[in-house]
Amino acid sequence: MAHFKRRLGHLWHKFLGLNPLYFVVVGVIFGVVCIVALRQNNIHMEQLKKAVYSADKNNGNVQQALDNLQAYVIANMNTNLSTGTGSVYPPIQLEYTYQRLAKAQEQAVLNDNKGLYTAAEDYCQSLDPNYFSGRTRVPCVENYITTHGVKIPKIPTALYEFDFISPTWSPDLAGWTLLASVFFLVLAAGLYINQFVVKYLINNNL
Repeated sequence: MAHFKRRLGHLWHKFLGLNPLYFVVVGVIFGVVCIVALRQNNIHMEQLKKAVYSADKNNGNVQQALDNLQAYVIANMNTNLSTGTGSVYPPIQLEYTYQRLAKAQEQAVLNDNKGLYTAAEDYCQSLDPNYFSGRTRVPCVENYITTHGVKIPKIPTALYEFDFISPTWSPDLAGWTLLASVFFLVLAAGLYINQFVVKYLINNNL
């Protein structure tokens, strides 16, 4: 045990004597790799976003494209697609999906309202079969159409607007190289401070 402690102490003193510049270089290398990985994360996110817009425009599998984009964004750094404080609209807006939904709802309303005017006239005539004056018939028909007509409902924004938030740190290449870069740079700073203090104590005979 004593031999092990002496060996460990020797290695520790040897480590403290290493040039901090070595660790600075390693930290910078990891930092460069981290920057490249962050950029690649963002590039891949943009590709997935384009796939969403393509599916939206061409009436493809929009839900699958959205799921792929969401899964990537929430698992990787530098891929944020959230609504910022200065932004009014979410970053993902499916224009063509909205248009298709709006057109389908409009057609459904038109189908529901077919024959509504005829039904209104029949209803108003049934109220007074012997009276055909327009002064009373027109308000009656208009009121019937207003109360019985189907209006186009508002499409919920959740059906065509989306935002996804990326993590501050993620366990991918960018995340691990970021931690490694910080670790080695902090280690270099610690070694430098330690060596500076030791030299100061020696020079001043403390």
